[in-house]
Amino acid sequence: MLRPLVLATALAASVLAVPASAHAAAPRATETRAAETRATETRACALPGRTGWTDEGHDTDHRQFRAATGRIRAVMLFVDFPDAAAEGGTVQYADHFAPAEKWLAAASYGRARLSITPVHTWFRMPQDSTTYGFDRGISYEQHRLYVRQAVAAADAEVDFSAYDIVYIVPSRNAAAVRFSPTYLWDPAQSGVVADGAEVKWGVTFGQDMWRWGHKVLAHETGHIFGLPDLYSFTGPDYHRFVGGWDVMGLISGPSPQPFAWHAWKLGWISDGQVACVPASGGTYRLTPVERPGGRKLVVVRTGDTSAYAIESRKGSECSGGMVIYKVDSAVATGEGPIRVMDAKPDAVPPAGCHALDDGAYGPGQVFTDESAKVRVEVKGDLVRVDRLGV
Repeated sequence: MLRPLVLATALAASVLAVPASAHAAAPRATETRAAETRATETRACALPGRTGWTDEGHDTDHRQFRAATGRIRAVMLFVDFPDAAAEGGTVQYADHFAPAEKWLAAASYGRARLSITPVHTWFRMPQDSTTYGFDRGISYEQHRLYVRQAVAAADAEVDFSAYDIVYIVPSRNAAAVRFSPTYLWDPAQSGVVADGAEVKWGVTFGQDMWRWGHKVLAHETGHIFGLPDLYSFTGPDYHRFVGGWDVMGLISGPSPQPFAWHAWKLGWISDGQVACVPASGGTYRLTPVERPGGRKLVVVRTGDTSAYAIESRKGSECSGGMVIYKVDSAVATGEGPIRVMDAKPDAVPPAGCHALDDGAYGPGQVFTDESAKVRVEVKGDLVRVDRLGV
């Protein structure tokens, strides 16, 4: 993803006569207040964003990032170039990405409904594929130009005011269009306007889509929702922070279900499915993130922008159990805003698994961070969390 360069209720004294139905409703009102209290307590573990960009904070600016719930309407354009004319039709390209709709629906427990409308025409770009700078990392200005030109080429056939996201797919032989950055509108700069609407969000795919498959669309759309990159921007081990536990890390990882922290941030799980650990600690039962319903996340806040998160994973071929990770909403994208704690740092991971992919904590295992005064003991589907010295 590319970042722009500028970027008390008063009580009545008199006794009122009320209908019997009102007395019947009183327990429900009590339950509602209790639920609201629990939600307030849970929100105490939500972290504020501190980077001014995509991060792990819960205060996402929805002027710049698209809300991740409800129906999300996307149009898919197919482009070729004077130096890289398309061969054949566009159906295979659309089919390549089609599974992303079901993937996102499952990952969000049905709360996000992505609807992609492919326009089965090759739209010719006015410049050669080699002139946009994809081979050099591409600047924000070049990227905006690319989006503007693709939108202009399709404007006669597409009502862009009807869509939230524009996906732009190049012909397979446009080798110079190598990677797949996300386009985010910068309110401080002139953007891309079509049909009287600002084109705020888009993904321009590159040839890496054939390596990553349809989940590259899920990853890049995650940026549109405000999620940061969880892989490292520097080597040698680009996946040393989270391995393959989240699609914002290793896209092709063995268990790229979004972290429960991300599901909470995006509104895919409710506050009632999250436990914010008090000073007295507590014991909690967790339901695996791969299944809907139940408690999904235990959070131990450790600072103004930091917390430990605990969730249950049962769908990975590399390991299963409790995944414990540190979250810091002041850490920038690509620098490790989430870091998985490895239960087996000295073990050799199974074939096809990253070193962190076998790092889930099993029954009887304990994680302790003395400096943060946090101790977590795993007891099957239960976790016991203690705040040491608090």
